[in-house]
Amino acid sequence: MPRKVFDLHLEEMHTDLLRMGSMVEKQIFQCIESLVNQDQTLAQKVIDNDDIIDDMQKEIENKAIKLIAMQQPIAMDLRNIFTTTKIVTDLERIADHAVDIAKVTKRLKKYKDIKTLTNISHMADLVKEILKYSLDAYVQGDVKAAYAICKKDDEIDAIYKQIFSEFLVIMMENPKTINQLTQFLFACKYLERIADHTTNICESTIYLVTGEQIDLNE
Repeated sequence: MPRKVFDLHLEEMHTDLLRMGSMVEKQIFQCIESLVNQDQTLAQKVIDNDDIIDDMQKEIENKAIKLIAMQQPIAMDLRNIFTTTKIVTDLERIADHAVDIAKVTKRLKKYKDIKTLTNISHMADLVKEILKYSLDAYVQGDVKAAYAICKKDDEIDAIYKQIFSEFLVIMMENPKTINQLTQFLFACKYLERIADHTTNICESTIYLVTGEQIDLNE
């Protein structure tokens, strides 16, 4: 395969990754909207769209395999391809957690009195923000931004611990809230896991640019 053709295929793969990233961002937005507004229709839409994300991942991975098979890539090319496949794996797992949150919305359908979700909404806003920023950092090859996102992840972890503590107090004071608040804690945990996968995307960006493998989730 001529170098020019190889570069075109590589660029196409990156475009596919960004298209998948945009779809995953939409899934996150909609699953959170479904939870906050108890929108059962929107929750089902998130669940139904998960197959689209899965197909995107498979298509990108197949393109990566073909690129390696059709030309002996140089070290930087291999790093580029490896980074792409790693990021799409994290995006697919993020999308899975969006589905998990949508399923929480479905399970909450039987509860009439839904608790205020101020802290959860704030946590969700931060998660959406760092996912967007992590993809921007990847596109721009911005190592500094990738490191900065790690600090936001720490903030999300702190909010999760705060919500967990607050909900425990409420459940002890009013055992009738246990089932409902447990579902919200599941949703918070999924948001926290999304943030961890977003940090993984930042690690991949740093590796792509510098060749250095680091762990920002320590």
